[in-house]
Amino acid sequence: MTTESQPLIDCRNIRKIFPDSAGVPFAAVDDVSFRLSAGEIVGLLGPDGAGKTTLIRLITGLMKPHGGSISVLNLDSVKKSRSIQASIGYMPQKFGLYEDLTVRENMELYARMHGVYGQDREKRFRSLLAMTSLERFTTRLAGKLSGGMKQKLGLCCSLVSSPPLILLDEPTVGVDPLSRRELWSILKQFSGEEGVGVLVSTSYMDESAYCNRTLIMYEGRLLMDAPPADVIARAEGMCVTVRTPEGLHARQFQSRLAAVPGIINATPQGNTVRIIVPHGHPARKKLEEYHPAPAQPDFSDGFMTLLADQVDLAPQDIPAPAGTPEPERTENGGTVIRVTDLVRKFGSFIAVNHVSFSVRKGQVFGLLGPNGAGKSTTFRMLCGLLPASGGTLNVAGADLRTAAARARRKVGYVAQKFSMYGMLTTRQNLEFFAGAYGMSGKERQEAIRSMEEEFHLTPYMNAPAAHLPGGYKQRLSMACALLHSPDILFLDEPTSGADPLARRDFWLRINALAEKGVTIIITTHFLGEAEFCDNMLIMMDGTTLAEGSPDDIRKHAPPREDGAPASLEDAFLAITEEHMKKGGGET
Repeated sequence: MTTESQPLIDCRNIRKIFPDSAGVPFAAVDDVSFRLSAGEIVGLLGPDGAGKTTLIRLITGLMKPHGGSISVLNLDSVKKSRSIQASIGYMPQKFGLYEDLTVRENMELYARMHGVYGQDREKRFRSLLAMTSLERFTTRLAGKLSGGMKQKLGLCCSLVSSPPLILLDEPTVGVDPLSRRELWSILKQFSGEEGVGVLVSTSYMDESAYCNRTLIMYEGRLLMDAPPADVIARAEGMCVTVRTPEGLHARQFQSRLAAVPGIINATPQGNTVRIIVPHGHPARKKLEEYHPAPAQPDFSDGFMTLLADQVDLAPQDIPAPAGTPEPERTENGGTVIRVTDLVRKFGSFIAVNHVSFSVRKGQVFGLLGPNGAGKSTTFRMLCGLLPASGGTLNVAGADLRTAAARARRKVGYVAQKFSMYGMLTTRQNLEFFAGAYGMSGKERQEAIRSMEEEFHLTPYMNAPAAHLPGGYKQRLSMACALLHSPDILFLDEPTSGADPLARRDFWLRINALAEKGVTIIITTHFLGEAEFCDNMLIMMDGTTLAEGSPDDIRKHAPPREDGAPASLEDAFLAITEEHMKKGGGET
């Protein structure tokens, strides 16, 4: 197989060609070379469509390159593809768990597929189950596991054969921070104790801290192959924070600063905005009136400066979609959503247990919590997609228990998973949803034309929705949800798997909608995004653990050893871990 001097992966000048939506060939992977050695954890990062998944599939031998060579475990990826697949662990984005089999039955199935039997199998099972804390759940059906537990089971199945190399494609997408941290702890342990080589693609910039090296891709090309510290160093001296002026929300201030030419990125952090601006750029003078303070760069900052060298990062002019009206005045001082003692039961299981909160017009309200916390169930009840077992739900002036249809006409909904009709084109999807909202004739055509322009969908109007790049699938979902100019927009994990550039443009659009009075309800596992929320609710085990503004939530975090201000992720982990100490958590 391999010797100490041989890398586990050796890619040399790899090239892979695909036709685009118009049939024109383009290089999805373009002249990429790198090596990965035993015991290394290498992160693969880049914007949507950068070529990360294609590169991983080439390395596994599931695709053949059009140029260059790939050696995996000293085996040629084209001539010995089956041997490679039998020898490595591979966890694709949609890992093939059998949801009608138990945790143990899934592991047994993958063990048989890799020829692992007898005492070796039982010893491996005990080790994997202990490391992933799944011992208590071996008889539970995989379909009944939370998202984080499914990811851990998928990792167990990938590792049953003790492979020297594992490849993971976005293993933490849609997984809460607590589960993500646990997953990375497991990977670090395998890498350190067994010398396993790990190649993992991720959209979470903070996960670079777990990697020995990072590979950053853009439009098929490898822009940088370096330790995380070298990427961070690119932004040295370019990061500042400015305090939000009185009378403005940090989100509003962020939108204005992001539009200043030369500013690479701007993100809200409490009552300040964090900015990346190049050395000596005229934009620095415009910031002087806000008395900028230097800030330490992080990996995301370095990542954005690297992309700034490749593409114009000036944000597009993103107004609220044309025709979005000021929502009607509501009673109770502008409250558009009021939830009181909300309960949802599934048989004897209480998924949501007496939850109460309210949301005012034009607010951005976040529902946060670990996988299985009950937030998605709460979300579906708010949208009128699931009836409540108890309590009251008033949305847009209508009681959802008695007038759900009237309330639904005032809301838009973007599902966590892409829910457009894949075989229909972008235009046909827009026409279908416009019809579903009761729009016809000139009104429908004007709404579709407006969405096409606002979301820059013109190049893909005649392409099947299933073939759209991930970022454009999100745009189409948003466009369909906004066709009828809703008063309230529900967004369920809308940026799951999105890179910082895509998230930046997404939030500019959301901010523009909120400025016009549209109320936004959002679930997210990306805690950096929660900074954009006016208020948020953190749930676990169906109950409310904390509620308030980002600053209110941050007060739950313990002081950091490095003296830096506490982050929302620090607070989230502190809140959920305290609940688990009191006996909460997965059951």
